[in-house]
Amino acid sequence: MLFDGATELRVSDPGIRDLFSRESRWQAWLDVESALASAEAKVGVIPDEAAVEIAKNATVDRLDRARIDEGLKRTAHALVPLVWELSRVCGSDSGRWVHWGATTENILQTGDTLLVRRANTEIKALLRRCLEAMAGLASTGADMVMAGRSHGQHAVPITFGFKVAVWIDELSRHVARIRSVEDRLFVGMLGGAVGTFASLGDNGPAVQDAMCDVLELSPMRVPARSVHDHRAEYLCVLGLLAATGGKIAREIYSLMETEVGELEEPMPPGTVGSSTMPQKRNPHLCQDVIAGAAEIRSLVPLGLEAMAVEHEADRSRSLVFADALERACVGVGDLLVRLAVILEGLSVDPERMRRNLDVSHGLILSEAIMLRLGEHVGRQRAHDLVYEAAQECATTGADFKSALMKVGELTRYISTEDLDDLFDPTAYVGESPRIARSAVDQVQAMFSQGSE
Repeated sequence: MLFDGATELRVSDPGIRDLFSRESRWQAWLDVESALASAEAKVGVIPDEAAVEIAKNATVDRLDRARIDEGLKRTAHALVPLVWELSRVCGSDSGRWVHWGATTENILQTGDTLLVRRANTEIKALLRRCLEAMAGLASTGADMVMAGRSHGQHAVPITFGFKVAVWIDELSRHVARIRSVEDRLFVGMLGGAVGTFASLGDNGPAVQDAMCDVLELSPMRVPARSVHDHRAEYLCVLGLLAATGGKIAREIYSLMETEVGELEEPMPPGTVGSSTMPQKRNPHLCQDVIAGAAEIRSLVPLGLEAMAVEHEADRSRSLVFADALERACVGVGDLLVRLAVILEGLSVDPERMRRNLDVSHGLILSEAIMLRLGEHVGRQRAHDLVYEAAQECATTGADFKSALMKVGELTRYISTEDLDDLFDPTAYVGESPRIARSAVDQVQAMFSQGSE
């Protein structure tokens, strides 16, 4: 991933990267071999004592790493040396039943699914952490008035809590998407060479069911090696999640700009922004998230392309999927842990927000004035009148209120006192406070009663 070593020192590792180490992946494959043997013994395909011996030895620390490494060099096959070594340590009587009736992809894909499931648990925990931090920000910022912006320009006033409510709403849907895809994603596959159960005969479906029971997975209805849509769906969800994370980081990045100065990501004492400019307080974590989000999104087309499997199996597509899923899971973990650190330590400057509201000298309230005037002269006529006054201010630097007071149709219906009230930005935030507090309630309900 794009994250550098410097920011690694400022955040905690979510542990997802370690899930995909070589030893971790080997252990997941061995777990599937063990579950396969137990299932086959239950159905009567292999002897019970063989299944017990296989289960006892199906751990990385009981195998000879040097033998496995030598086998990998000699065979250039990801699984066969592991199967050979497991068979060896189980002895000739039990070892001959290792990997019975399975094909490599059955073990690899099912084992990798176990790793993705563990990564998914970490991802959901990080999402909860982010959302709970957002809930705190939405609560404290519910009435904190700031400039709403569209197209990079002042639009109408909002509250900071409303801005955070938008983040909460979007991120909450990703939680729902993840929960929805889990039943389709966490499936085990044992169909043999192409998915027909030919190697296990009539016992095949029962063995797959029993194996999946051990692994707490659902069995694939059609265990074909050409089926990848469920994994592609999850990759798409991770891409969406990354896009939202990048969007939030980009917004915080923008609000950290010197000329704006409304937010700032955590800056622990001693943080150095530049080797040559001592004053710099750079948004390193936000930049990490923005860069990581771009990389994760780029994996989505790769996953969709890998769905196009030729005939019953194509190893090149399986390799693409395994790599894309690993990179996406690790990347999302890195992204979310940084986003959580940002949100939990975010500095908010309500005084700067209030000062920035006045940058346009009241122009941010043009809509409020237009609508009040429109009650008397119609919306379009009111728009034209306020537009002319606003453009005069924008081009000449004239005072907006003074320009409006020159408009006879306005002063006929709106008093000076009423106009002063209309120039109060805190009175034109709409439902921002309610929406912010509703978002807080949404987060609390989402994780109530210990739910994920």
